[in-house]
Amino acid sequence: MFKSILLLAGIVIPSFVKSQSTVDTLRMSLQEVIRIAKENSTASVQAATIRENYYWQHKTFKSNYYPQLSLDGSLPQFSKTNIPVVQPEGTVEFKPVINDNSQLNLWITQNISLTGGQLSVNSNMLRFRDFERKQTRYNGNPLVVGFNQPLFAYNPFKWDKKIEPLRYEESQKKYVQDIEVVGRDASELFFNLLIAQINRNIAVKNLANNETIYKIGDMKASLGRLSKDELLRLKLGVLNAKKAVAQANVIAETSQLQLKSFIGLFSANPVKLILPEDLIKFDLDEEVALREGRANRQHAIQFKRALLEADRDIAKAKGENGLKATLFGSFGLTNVANEIPGIYRNAKDQQVVSLGFQIPIVDWGRSTSRIKTAQSNRKLVEATVKQDQINFDQEIYTMVRQLEMIKEQMQTNAEADKTASERFEIARKRYILADLSITDLNIALQEMDQARRDYIFSLKSFWNSYLNLRVLTLYDFATNQKI
Repeated sequence: MFKSILLLAGIVIPSFVKSQSTVDTLRMSLQEVIRIAKENSTASVQAATIRENYYWQHKTFKSNYYPQLSLDGSLPQFSKTNIPVVQPEGTVEFKPVINDNSQLNLWITQNISLTGGQLSVNSNMLRFRDFERKQTRYNGNPLVVGFNQPLFAYNPFKWDKKIEPLRYEESQKKYVQDIEVVGRDASELFFNLLIAQINRNIAVKNLANNETIYKIGDMKASLGRLSKDELLRLKLGVLNAKKAVAQANVIAETSQLQLKSFIGLFSANPVKLILPEDLIKFDLDEEVALREGRANRQHAIQFKRALLEADRDIAKAKGENGLKATLFGSFGLTNVANEIPGIYRNAKDQQVVSLGFQIPIVDWGRSTSRIKTAQSNRKLVEATVKQDQINFDQEIYTMVRQLEMIKEQMQTNAEADKTASERFEIARKRYILADLSITDLNIALQEMDQARRDYIFSLKSFWNSYLNLRVLTLYDFATNQKI
C-alpha cells in the first residue's frame, strides 16, 4: 500500500504548474516590449519634446542672422497740461498746452556676424496737432540708412555661429541616445517581470510538492511510521510555501504594473512574457565599437562644444575689458510739411556720425583677473574633456569585453539548465519507483530551479549588455549600420 501511495505522489507532483488561464493573456516578446516603449512611453515623449525644444531654439538662433522687419509707434499720444515758458525779461509763465502726437516707425535691421555690428534701414513719420492754435504739422524721414559698429569688442554673433550648430547636432544625437536608453530600461523591466513570473511558477510548484509530501506524511503518521515532530515539520513546510507563493504573486503583480506603466500599455489583461532565447548574432570588434561611439554619440560633439565655449569665454573677457568704442552713423532724408505728401517732396539730406569710447584708467586688476579666470577655466575644461574621453573609451572597451564573456557564460548556463532538468526527470522517475528519498528529490528540484534562474539571469545580462552597447555607440551591430 505504501508503494502505491508513493506512486500516486510521483504522478501528482507536477513538473510545471500553470498559474492562470492564458485565454485573455497578452503574450509579449522582448522586441515587442522595446518597440512599444519607444513609441508610447512617457520617457520617449519627453525625449521627443526635448528634441523639439532644441529645434525651436536653433530656429531662434538662425533668425538672428536674417533681416528683421518691425513696426512701432503711438496712435495717438494726447497731452493737456501747463508748461513753463521763459519770458524775454527772464520771468516764467505757465501756458496751457493741448496737443497730440502720432508716430510711426518702420525698421529693417540686419546683424553682421563677421563684425558684430548692425545695419538698419528706417522710415518714420511724426504728426503733431496743436488744439489751441489749430495747427497740424508733419515731420518725417522718408529713408534713413544707419549702422552701429562696436570696435575692439566681443562679437557674440561670431561665437554663436560656431557653437549653436554644434548644440543642435548634439541634441539630435541625444534624442537617438535617449530613445535607446528607453529600450534598455524597458528591457530591464521586462526581465524583472520575467524573473518574477518564473519565481512565482517555482513557488507554486514548491507548494504543490510540499502539500503532496505532507499528505504522504499524514498517511505514514496514521500508520505509526512518522513521528509527530516530523509531521509538524512537513506542515510548517506547507505554510512557508504558501507564504512564498503569496510573496511571489505580489512581486509579479508589482513588476507587471511597473512594466505596463513604463511602456505606456493601458490594458487590464495580464501579461505573459516570451523567453528571449533567440539571441542576436553579430561580430563584435572593439575598434569598430570605439570608432562608432566616438562618431555617433553626443559626447563627441559635447567635448568640442565645451572647448569652444571656453574659448568664447576668454574672448568675452578680453572684449569686455580695456578700450570700448562704438561707431555710429546714419544717412538719409528728412523733411517738414503741413501734409503727409509734402514730407516726400524735396526732402533734405540728413547725416549723423558719432564715435563713443570708454577707457578704464584704474580698475585694480579687475580686467586681468577676469581674463586669467577665463583662461584657467579653459585649462580645466580641457583637462576634464580629456579625462571624459578616456573614461568614455574605457567604458566601451569594458562593455565589449563584458558582452563577450557573457556570450561564453551563456553556453555554460544553457547546458547546466538542460542537465539539471534531465537530472530532475531521472530523480522523479526514481522517486516514483521508490528508489529515491523525498529529500534527494527536493534537492534535484532545487538544483533545477536554480539552474533555470541562472540561465534567465544570463539572458538578462546578455540583452542588457547588448542594449547598453547600443546606447554607448548608437550603432546596430546586427545590421552594421548607425542607429
